[in-house]
Amino acid sequence: MAERFRRIEAEPLPANLGALLDQLAGEVPDREAWCFFETGERITYGELRLAVNRLANGLLAIGIGHGSHVGIMLPNLPALPLTWLALARIGAVMVPVNVRYTAHELEYVLTDSEAAFLVFHQEFRPTVRELAAARPDLGTSLIAVGGPVEGAHAWESLATGQSDAWAGQREPDADDLLNIQYTSGTTGFPKGCMLTQRYWLTVGRVHAHCDAQTYERILISLPFFYMTGLWQLMMAFNQRAAVHVAQRQSGSRFMDWVREQEIDFCIYPTLAYKQPPSAEDGGHRVKRANIYGFPAGDHAGLEARFDFHAREGFGMTEIGCGTIVPLEAVDMVGTGTVGIPAPFRECRVADEAGRTVPVGQVGELLVRGPGILKGYYRKPEATRDAFWGDWFRTGDLFRQDERGYLYILGRTKDMVRRSGENIAAREVESILLEIPEIAETAVVPVPDDTRGEEVKAYVVLQPGLTAADVPPERIVAHCQGKLAVFKVPRYLEYRTTPLPRTESGKISKPPLLREKADQRTGSWDRLDGRWRP
Repeated sequence: MAERFRRIEAEPLPANLGALLDQLAGEVPDREAWCFFETGERITYGELRLAVNRLANGLLAIGIGHGSHVGIMLPNLPALPLTWLALARIGAVMVPVNVRYTAHELEYVLTDSEAAFLVFHQEFRPTVRELAAARPDLGTSLIAVGGPVEGAHAWESLATGQSDAWAGQREPDADDLLNIQYTSGTTGFPKGCMLTQRYWLTVGRVHAHCDAQTYERILISLPFFYMTGLWQLMMAFNQRAAVHVAQRQSGSRFMDWVREQEIDFCIYPTLAYKQPPSAEDGGHRVKRANIYGFPAGDHAGLEARFDFHAREGFGMTEIGCGTIVPLEAVDMVGTGTVGIPAPFRECRVADEAGRTVPVGQVGELLVRGPGILKGYYRKPEATRDAFWGDWFRTGDLFRQDERGYLYILGRTKDMVRRSGENIAAREVESILLEIPEIAETAVVPVPDDTRGEEVKAYVVLQPGLTAADVPPERIVAHCQGKLAVFKVPRYLEYRTTPLPRTESGKISKPPLLREKADQRTGSWDRLDGRWRP
């Protein structure tokens, strides 16, 4: 295994993503690169290179050049990876936008990233129009996908009449910026991780070759605006394989997709395990299923039920692939480990001063290696605080055993993780505090069997006010107008006493979490529309 990892690191990386695509188009031009199976859209590597070159030339013609920042607000359809690869060819920068963002959140991302262009699907036209009305000074040029939109370039026409050969004069470098990928953090609004072409070349190679397996069909069921779908695409490129792409995640249909598309690698969602057992559960071609945060007590049962190898791992937007559990580590199934440091990565567990702690002791996981984020865009203080020297501070509590296997124990960051979404408590709190009748608030996670965690908000109203004056429906409606749906609190609890605070005057959440065994008790449940007894 160690020798395998060394070989992965020793093999020279392509100069950039365009060079990798050129190599694939030359070696396997007729091999399928992707299949969006619900719409039947397919493309080979040879066709993909031509399509990327034509689109890159079209983007160049409307003013997108090396270093341009381009927001992308698209669902899972071919236009997203095609545009990303065209931007990579140019040396431009993609700013992925969650398609569930409100106009308020879209404004923040476009402004913070200094995006000069926005590519959006016409179904999000109301959000874009709302933003344009609120910020006519924004100056972002629009490119519409899926139909004509007044005042926007038509994405479908950009490649028309363009050359099959790339017409650019400048070749991107592996360390040129490719993505400003927004991720929630404890500072409130999301921060833009600056990710280079090297980041994507590295993470794709690691996932493709860490187990010395050959894969032909890789299932992407998560949105491309997250980093996961993009690294799976890069993994496929390194395997000369095809990605089979679903429009959206589905726990109930997941294993049907796996069987029908003859998938041999996937990221298995916990929700799929909650589906009733079926006689067809073992009828598939999966060689490896990656799992993230899967209950350790169910791990062995998962493998027995579906007859595949399921392996944990740890990664973040900032670092890509941090740790992996090798396929041959069968003795680690059910232990809860997230593995050993991946190729190109060093990991250590440190105390609050950045000093490595003894084996078995708990501390913060630090990671370093080539291709991790260059920093947070336009946030030098956040970048400074995220590193001990060249070691990135994950904000997660870990321990390491005598064999070098790492175990995640919790988070030091003030976050809620709901259905794979990182939600910054401070961002939700800032929206709640826009309601003048709310004096103070604290957002905490509530364990949930289906989504991992749900969002709960404690609110303290201004003196003399009660829940009848500021009902839950009003608070929820305000949040729905400012936050993506997954960030809106499910639970609301009104407190008649001030929130607990530390000696320095900061709100202290641990006492709140210790007050009751079930955080749902005494709360308004937004989804059920009732007070929890």
